[in-house]
Formats: sequence, structure tokens, C-alpha cells
Amino acid sequence: MNLKEIHLRALEPEDIEILEKIENNSHYWNYSNQTEPFSRHILKKFINQQKQDIFEVRQKRFVISNIQNKVFGFIDLFDYEPLHRRAGVGLFIIESFRNLGVGKQALKLIHIFTKKHLNINTLFANVGKENISSNHLFLSLGYRQVGLKKKWNFYENAFHDEYLYQKIL
Repeated sequence: MNLKEIHLRALEPEDIEILEKIENNSHYWNYSNQTEPFSRHILKKFINQQKQDIFEVRQKRFVISNIQNKVFGFIDLFDYEPLHRRAGVGLFIIESFRNLGVGKQALKLIHIFTKKHLNINTLFANVGKENISSNHLFLSLGYRQVGLKKKWNFYENAFHDEYLYQKIL
């Protein structure tokens, strides 16, 4: 895979199938605070909402793809605060493309985008303590662990800790 071909693009109506497959996979709900499947109608509304300005809705989802339009995953900006010039970043890589550098490349691209187009100073990320590869990824890109939220999320019949990472761009 040529990582130089990876780019971020807007969410399109054609992405509904893959979005539905990922958002409705209960295995991932632990990390998204989701407790039930989304209807196709709700997902279509979500895709349409992506046309709205990030200054209005305070969030934006990008598709990680290549020039052939193959989808590798998604990267989100959330809790965008233009006054304080910060936003959260969330990353999802489709399992078959994990550990290939796709996530690292996507984060580098979102760093450039947020700095250039949104004048962001700080990005933050919330990562489950047990998510070793994501913790390593954020640390490798200069994010600093600035907090540990003890027993923050409840799933699989137990409480789980979550790290808070921050990167000054």
C-alpha cells in the first residue's frame, strides 16, 4: 500500500454501506458510547449533516481513502471549540488495514488540515487504556498523556480506564 496516496475526503452518500457496517457492529460500541444500532435513516441524516459548517455543528467526519476511493477508515473532529482553538480527534481504521501506517498517515493529514484551515492549536484524544496500538500511535506522533480517567467507561461487565492525550500543533 502506498501511504502517499492516502487522503482525507468528505463523507459521501455512497459511504452509507460501510458506515452502517461499522457503526452497527456492537464490538466497537465500547469506544463510541453507543448502546444500539443506528437506522439507515439516521445514518443518512448524519451524512447530510457533514455538509454543514464545522463552526455550526462542532464536529466533522472525514473518510480515509486513496485515489481509487478505497475506504480505509474514518477520522473525526469533535467538541470543536473555535474560541479556544481546540478539538478532539477520533480515529477508526478498518481491521484489515490496521498496523500498516494508515492511522499514522491520517493523523498527520488531520494535523495539517486543522492547523491550516481551522487555526487549531490543540488536539486531544481519548483512548482506552487497553487499546495498546492506539496508545502507541498517539504517543509516536507527539501526543502527551496528560491524564488518566479511572474507571471511566463501563463495558464487558467492568469499568475501564481511559487515557487523555493532548498535542499542541
